[in-house]
Amino acid sequence: MTDEQTAHDEHYPDPASRLLITISVMLATVMVTVDMTIANVALPHMQATLSAGPEEIVWVLTSYIIATAIGTPLCGWLASRFGRKRMMLVCVVGFVVASLACGLANSLVVMVLARMVQGLFGAGLVPLSQATLLDSYPPELHGKAMGFFSVGTMLGPLLGPTLGGWITDAVSWRWVFFINLPIGLLAIAGIWLFQSNRDKLSPERFDFFGFASLSLALGSFQLMLDRGQQCDWFESTEIWIEAGIAALASWFTIVHMFTARNTFIKPQIFADRNFTVGALMGAILGITSFAFVPIFTSMMQHQLGYSAWVTGIVSFPRGLSCMIGMLGVPFIMQKFGSRLPLALGLILSAIGMFMYSAMDNSVDTQALAMAGFVQGFGMGLLFVPLTTLSFATLPRGLRNEGTAMYNLVRNIGMAVGISFLQRDLIVDEAVNKARLTEYVRPDSPMVQFRLPDADFGSTASLAQMDQMVTHQANIFAYLNIYHMLGVLSLALIGLLVFIRAPKRAETPEIMIVE
Repeated sequence: MTDEQTAHDEHYPDPASRLLITISVMLATVMVTVDMTIANVALPHMQATLSAGPEEIVWVLTSYIIATAIGTPLCGWLASRFGRKRMMLVCVVGFVVASLACGLANSLVVMVLARMVQGLFGAGLVPLSQATLLDSYPPELHGKAMGFFSVGTMLGPLLGPTLGGWITDAVSWRWVFFINLPIGLLAIAGIWLFQSNRDKLSPERFDFFGFASLSLALGSFQLMLDRGQQCDWFESTEIWIEAGIAALASWFTIVHMFTARNTFIKPQIFADRNFTVGALMGAILGITSFAFVPIFTSMMQHQLGYSAWVTGIVSFPRGLSCMIGMLGVPFIMQKFGSRLPLALGLILSAIGMFMYSAMDNSVDTQALAMAGFVQGFGMGLLFVPLTTLSFATLPRGLRNEGTAMYNLVRNIGMAVGISFLQRDLIVDEAVNKARLTEYVRPDSPMVQFRLPDADFGSTASLAQMDQMVTHQANIFAYLNIYHMLGVLSLALIGLLVFIRAPKRAETPEIMIVE
């Protein structure tokens, strides 16, 4: 064995230690990625326990997403300053404690605060786990390492709805969060015992002013969206204050970005057309691919009467087809480039949404699962080629900042999308009910046909008709949202003309950015 080979072997853990490190960091990754979707099917049950309205319970999701978006770049700096192993241990411990607080919460305020803490601590675990795997495997095994990582990041969202549905029906929604305790303890033990602590610490300065101003802008804007419907929007002083803080903090962020040195957000990354268009598409895909999931879950449980378990089972084909699409798209990219699978994925996503929008309250689970399979497969074709094209022309020196900003913009799209769709759902339900009520009168042929025994002088009969009208109005509101998301997916195809496809000689490696 040569000296070079000996140095090479000493630099990386032995195979047994490498396996234990892989298991430990993947437990942390799966724990975080499962929590992105596991709470969706439990929202109606949380709503009843926490005495929250439909526009309030989504804070459980948006608070987690926004906190994750804000915390990701900060965790990267903290890891370079204090060491990756130490930072991962702190993150896992914080995530587990916050999960315990979520499971014990008896009020919406406590739940939202706990979810914010959970998102902040969980923000860095996925990228830090990826970096740990790359440092634990020699370059010739990086493909194998990223294979483990990709499966872990896909497995979490795939299992989340089904696992959450089973836990909610079998035990309680609180165990959706308590399940993180044993997983987290195993991850802590593995990271503590097997991960090395040989990082070179960097005293690099962090742009706290830029980070704080951006965090304040995002937090105020999201709070305005979440509280707007309840406070009657700009008829409320609170909404004006939140809008003013968001605008002022955004102005400070923009001015600081263009006038200071070594800023949190480097304006140079937006000079790259591919990255800017790709980030915009990623934000919109956050709406069409992720923000609609709580809406769809709400429809299945509130309007179709499905249990949490059935809801999870119906959601499973969507996650499965998404994983199939993600595993197959690299082969399509190698043969046809990146723009073709992007266009195909958008078309399939739109078809899935139009299939949803053509349904009514008599739809069966097979039809819902089929539409989800089509939409999920289209989604699986989107993210790898979009990420690859977004970073194809970005200078290497800006990739770290580009990765952080790309994830930030996508998470903002998800959080803002959830709030906007929830707002549109409530408004559309009211409009639909007002229109349908106009036709509920004694001389209406439809009323005479459907309700021949209707007695407009009877309180019970009027209550029955009101219930039917409300149900139909709600169904129409959900279908309108699905149709709008289908149109939005098709509209994104027009942005592909602004993305420059790299030449064969400069085709970048296929990237997965989580």
